[in-house]
Amino acid sequence: MNATSEEYEAMLRGIADHELETVRRWRNHPKVRAASFTTHVIRPDEHARWWAAVRDDPSRRVLMYEHAGVPAGVVAFSGLDAPGGGATWGFYLDIDGLLASGELLRAWFGCERAAVEHAFGPLGLLTLHGEVLAGNRQVRALHRRFGFAEVGSYTRVIDGEPREVVRVRLDRDNRREST
Repeated sequence: MNATSEEYEAMLRGIADHELETVRRWRNHPKVRAASFTTHVIRPDEHARWWAAVRDDPSRRVLMYEHAGVPAGVVAFSGLDAPGGGATWGFYLDIDGLLASGELLRAWFGCERAAVEHAFGPLGLLTLHGEVLAGNRQVRALHRRFGFAEVGSYTRVIDGEPREVVRVRLDRDNRREST
């Protein structure tokens, strides 16, 4: 699948208020929660407070990822105001919808590609940082395919258990196209 940067940028867009319940449902999927640092089921009031805090925050962008013209995931950037031109990002997908359509793997690649292109294109970042649970081998492998380097790790307590978290980093000059 080859496409221009403009096509990838079009895959990310703002989230409309009427999509918030869909976003919350995706975030509460058991597989998404298992790969997250916050694993409890997010209630509507908690989700509304989060959205109110991030929607107008200039240091953050929370965007809808569209796959084949259909909303399919969320990409979040934070620390956009940090000195040095770097920011942190993360994503999650509509697991059930993409499994049903047979598009989950393609959407993983498409979402990562769109996020990287958006970070180094419209956002003008020099460096993109992320964190992933060490046991999430699939996402770690995906990041490596796009040129992310694993630059360290630390232990974080999640649900009362120590878990290893791997830090990843991609510099604009080291990114690579992955299919």
